[in-house]
Amino acid sequence: MVNQERRDRLRDAAIEVLATDGGRGLTHRAVDAMAGLPPGTTKNYFPTRQSVLLAAADRCAGLYLELPRPQVSDRSTLVAMISGLLADVAGPGRLRLLAFTELQAEAARAPGLAAIVDHITAADFTAFEEAQRAAGLPVTPERAAAFTLAVHAAIPHLLAGGPRTLAAAGLDDPGHFASSLLDALYGRDPAGA
Repeated sequence: MVNQERRDRLRDAAIEVLATDGGRGLTHRAVDAMAGLPPGTTKNYFPTRQSVLLAAADRCAGLYLELPRPQVSDRSTLVAMISGLLADVAGPGRLRLLAFTELQAEAARAPGLAAIVDHITAADFTAFEEAQRAAGLPVTPERAAAFTLAVHAAIPHLLAGGPRTLAAAGLDDPGHFASSLLDALYGRDPAGA
């Protein structure tokens, strides 16, 4: 029987290795060491490097789906949702998102991995469109896509943390960034949210 706790420990360790050492640093030995497990443990659970990548991607997806999301009912709750997601990038979600960025690069060369990464990313387009609709905004497919792409484009800048870039993009204040993005797509909020 597979030890699920150990499997999750290895998947979490693979995320940490990807985040700290990048895709080139992802080896069975590195995951074993990060997990604090005997050499060969990762290979027993995930026999190939590709299977380690797939396991890490699956774990990233699960962790992302577990993030709390406030119920969107108006523009201000949408701003709160997006600013919370952006704050997570530079905070508790940093390792997961650094790893996910590495997985996106790896996906360019691995079709199986590309399918998982695509599933995670494409889900945001639907979720963010639904959130804009729930906020009462006049959503079009083009606006919804532009909104999602802008939020996704913010992630590498938040991960890099360059203060001048963050200030130039307005990302030094995630709430202001989210509000300004909505203003650009839908016009200023008469309520001032």
